[in-house]
Amino acid sequence: MRERLFPPASQKTLRSFSSVEAARLVGVSDGYLRQLSLAGEGPQPDVGAGGRRSYTLADIDALRHYLAGQARVKGNQAKARAYVKWRDEAAGEHLQVISVTNFKGGSGKTTSSVHLAQYLALTGHRVLAVDLDPQASLSALFGYQPELDLSGNDTIYGAIRYDGDARPLKDVIRKTYFHGLDLVPGNLELQEFEHATPRALSERRAGETDKLFFTRVQTALASVAADYDVVVIDCPPQLGYLTLSALCASTSVLVTVHPQMLDVASMSQFLFMTSDLLSVVREAGGQLNFDFLRYLVTRFEPHDGPQAQIVGFLRSLFGERVLTAPMVKSTAISDAGLTKQTLYEVGRENFSRGTYDRAMEALEAVNVEIEGLIHSAWGRGQ
Repeated sequence: MRERLFPPASQKTLRSFSSVEAARLVGVSDGYLRQLSLAGEGPQPDVGAGGRRSYTLADIDALRHYLAGQARVKGNQAKARAYVKWRDEAAGEHLQVISVTNFKGGSGKTTSSVHLAQYLALTGHRVLAVDLDPQASLSALFGYQPELDLSGNDTIYGAIRYDGDARPLKDVIRKTYFHGLDLVPGNLELQEFEHATPRALSERRAGETDKLFFTRVQTALASVAADYDVVVIDCPPQLGYLTLSALCASTSVLVTVHPQMLDVASMSQFLFMTSDLLSVVREAGGQLNFDFLRYLVTRFEPHDGPQAQIVGFLRSLFGERVLTAPMVKSTAISDAGLTKQTLYEVGRENFSRGTYDRAMEALEAVNVEIEGLIHSAWGRGQ
C-alpha cells in the first residue's frame, strides 16, 4: 500500500502550497508576496504554468524569517514576533509539553495530536511529536511503518529505559516531511516500560532518583528543550506508567471526549483513577503544574440532539475547561485517513468544497484556540 500511495520512493512528502495559502500562513496579502517575488526578495517560489507560484513549507518558513528580519531593521519587534513565533527562553517562555490523553479507545487522541502538531508547524512553531502509544498510529500517519522501519531502541523507550542500553533522546528523534516538525516514533517496544518499571522500583535503593519512573520522560525532553517550542505527546489508551510519566512531564493536558454517555462515563473513571495515582506521585516528590487542562469534544455531530445534550452537560460541569470549539465528525478527515494523510496534507481539490471547508473550519477553530492557550501560558497578549 505504501509503495502504491507514495511513489517512487515509498516515502511521504508534503504538497506545495499556493501563493494564496502561503500568504495566509505568513500573515500577508497575496499581492505583497507577488511583489516580493517580482523584486527577487526573500525565498523565491516555483513558478508553474500560467505563472502560478507555489511554495514549500520550508519556503514559507524562510519567508517568515526574512520578513521578521526586515521588521527588526525598522525597529518593529512586535511585527517580527508575529512572523516568527518561536518561544523566547530568555523571556521565560518555557517549553510547552501537551499530553493528549484518555483511556477510552476511539476518542480521537491520535487524530487530534497529529492535526495539532501539524498546525503548530504550519504556523511557524518548532514542534516535536512524541508517539507514546505502542500501537504507533501517530508514527504511521507520519509515514513510519512500526514493524518495518523501526528496530530496537528507536522509540522514546530507548531514552527512558533503566539499563545501560539507554541512548540520548536526540539520537531517537527523526525528521519528518513537515518542515519544523520532528517525530519520536513508537512501536511495541514501548510496552517494555510497563514491565521494566515495577522491577526498577522494587530494586530502587533509598535516595535513588534515577529509578523514579515519573521523572524519566521529563528528563529526556529537557535534554532537547532548546530545539523546540512545543511537544505534543500522543498517549496510549491506558492509564499505565507511560501515561503517568507523560502527565508528569506535561505543562498542559488535553482530554479528548466523544459526546456519548458511555464515553463520558469512561472519562469519569479515567479522571478518578488519574487523580488517585497522581496523588501518590505527588507524595513521592513528583511535580504537577499544568498551565491549562482542557476537554476537547471530538467527532461531534452538530445536528445530533443527544450529542448536543451531552456537550451542554459537559459545559455545565467543567465550564471554560471545555474548549469552545468542538472537532466535528467529517468524512473529509476519514477519507484523508484512507491514504494515511491528514486534512492539512490533502488538497482541497480532492473533496467537495463544502465538505472540505466545514472540516477545515472546525479544525482551525480548535487549533487556534489551543495556540492561544499556549501563547497565554508564555505571557503573550492575544
